[in-house]
Amino acid sequence: MDTDVLVVGGGPVGLAAAVEARRRGHEVVVLEPRPGTVDKACGEGLMPGALRLLQEWEIDPPGHPLAGISYRSPAGHVDHRFRGASGRGVRRTALHDALRERAAALGATTVTGRADDVRVTPRGVEVAGISARHLLACDGLHSTVRRLVGLEAPPPARRAGREDRRRYGLRRHYRLAPWTDLVEVHWSPVAELYVTPVGPDLVGVALLGPRGASLESALAALPELAARLEGATAGPVRGAGPLRQRSTRRTAGPVRLVGDASGYVDALTGEGLRVGFAQARAAVATLDDAAAYERAWWAATRDYRILTSALVAWAASPLRPALVPVARRSPALFAAAVERLAG
Repeated sequence: MDTDVLVVGGGPVGLAAAVEARRRGHEVVVLEPRPGTVDKACGEGLMPGALRLLQEWEIDPPGHPLAGISYRSPAGHVDHRFRGASGRGVRRTALHDALRERAAALGATTVTGRADDVRVTPRGVEVAGISARHLLACDGLHSTVRRLVGLEAPPPARRAGREDRRRYGLRRHYRLAPWTDLVEVHWSPVAELYVTPVGPDLVGVALLGPRGASLESALAALPELAARLEGATAGPVRGAGPLRQRSTRRTAGPVRLVGDASGYVDALTGEGLRVGFAQARAAVATLDDAAAYERAWWAATRDYRILTSALVAWAASPLRPALVPVARRSPALFAAAVERLAG
């Protein structure tokens, strides 16, 4: 099979890349090992910028309006409502279905298979029997393509006895009516719980924290949230991590790393999909210019990397308990950060 663009990874970012490539007239094949609808652990909140990009692609997944962000702890809370358009809480499965249907409607072909080997050729690449001029690696945090083409950064050296600061994510749905149109970020002593309304009778709760942190232990330290969820039917728990991933570059010949495969800081600011969609658009626009994609990647991820890294460093420090009180005392600064990340 021959194609212009081979997208490895049929998650939301990979399908967004396929949609963008088809809209620009390229033949597209998506290589994905998992058939059907794909779910994963995530916060499921689409920031206004992510929703705007989807709508430009004529994709409008069902969900629950999100009017802003609320940081909460037992010491109090601070809220900010978006100044412009709203975001949307969307089940990961609903988002995947909407993107998959749009990509198929535009003529993208999906093939079930794995990228177990990537061979660069004079005409492009060959993967799983597919020849392509360009490869967009959208295969997630633990990208196989990133490793195969030599773009995986070595893990940082860890000192003996030093605490493991890697962070992980969990997600569970609760069957109850949402009580707010805000994404609530509840700060426990060791983890954050993201509460996102995703439907008229469904709320998603995602935990971000160290290895071993559990939803039960985090809720025990958050009586306000625990009382809200008490008695609600709870779904299965999904997990992901470690979240921090690095790449040495985003390009290798005809290969472009896109989305989580290109490097990931943390899910703390909730804008992973907005950044991933922006990268997908940039990768397709710069297929023949690796340097241009590197520049576009840095521009698209700048705010995310700076603000998320700063927040994660604060959250992992002895100053963690002061984060919400400081945000309460500086509502203008909190609002500016939220608006910057909203896109």
